[in-house]
Amino acid sequence: MLDVRRLRLLRELARRGTIAAVAEALSFSPSAVSQQLGVLEREAGLPLLERTGRRVRLTPAGQNLVRHAEAVLERLEQADADLAEARGGLAGALRIGAFPTASRAIVPAALVALARRHPGLEPMVCETDPAAVAHALRAGDLDVALVHAYDFVPAEREPGLTTEPLYGEAMYLAEPAAGTPGTPGTPGMPGTPGATAPDQDAVLRAHAGSPWITATPGTLCHAMTVRACQAAGFTPRVRHQVDEFATVLALVAAGQGVAVVPQLGVTGPADPCVHLTRLVMQRRTNLAFRSGAAAHPAVAAFGAALRAAVPPDLAGSRAEA
Repeated sequence: MLDVRRLRLLRELARRGTIAAVAEALSFSPSAVSQQLGVLEREAGLPLLERTGRRVRLTPAGQNLVRHAEAVLERLEQADADLAEARGGLAGALRIGAFPTASRAIVPAALVALARRHPGLEPMVCETDPAAVAHALRAGDLDVALVHAYDFVPAEREPGLTTEPLYGEAMYLAEPAAGTPGTPGTPGMPGTPGATAPDQDAVLRAHAGSPWITATPGTLCHAMTVRACQAAGFTPRVRHQVDEFATVLALVAAGQGVAVVPQLGVTGPADPCVHLTRLVMQRRTNLAFRSGAAAHPAVAAFGAALRAAVPPDLAGSRAEA
């Protein structure tokens, strides 16, 4: 009989490519991972892995077994959901991953509603970049998470995970307003989102020679800005790399550059030193969880609370699964 825990290790190896990466993600030693995979090969009765330099590649039999592992793990999630439903009354920890703007604008109201309806449930929020969510969910470090995708950075399908749409956001070019020290600026409505620009590429291309403020490399937000600018015909000259949008806007107000920011990143009092131009592109936010967990009462309750907490100006713009 194949061991489910070893099947999970094989699945992670298929996703991460090296035994060291699997060991780090699941808090094992590399030797322990290798040993367990060796046991799985003996259980299977044929080779599942072959080494290519420092990496390990799955044999055709190993790849086929990973597909079966996905189905087995999904059925286990469904069984866990059924048991939770049969027990009645939600209780225990619910580990939630969320990115900063959603953590500030959406999640708190959802947690209030969740506590009111299910006082025995203990939600635990961990700020998690969407790029790291898939591994955290598959490893069991998170139960549910908010993830986002941009028009220029579509979300890749992650085996073993399911997503449901929550909302969509407008995107804005933030630039120093006219008269800001150190820059000529752009006249218009400082700090107030205006009408959608008819030609997004032209708006971005007007700042081909400007310094840019982006998120840190490796994040979806960074890739979004770079790819949007490249689609407009240039590569941005990055001066600052900052992940928190409030800080990004403060740097824009100080004349340090221009940036692309989402709708939830420009909430709060209008800054007269920042001019915002609405772009055509969008950011879409989804709820992600392990496949088979959609019917889990805690996951379903959190999803319902989130949807009720979405501000009215976002609710009409649905994300895409």
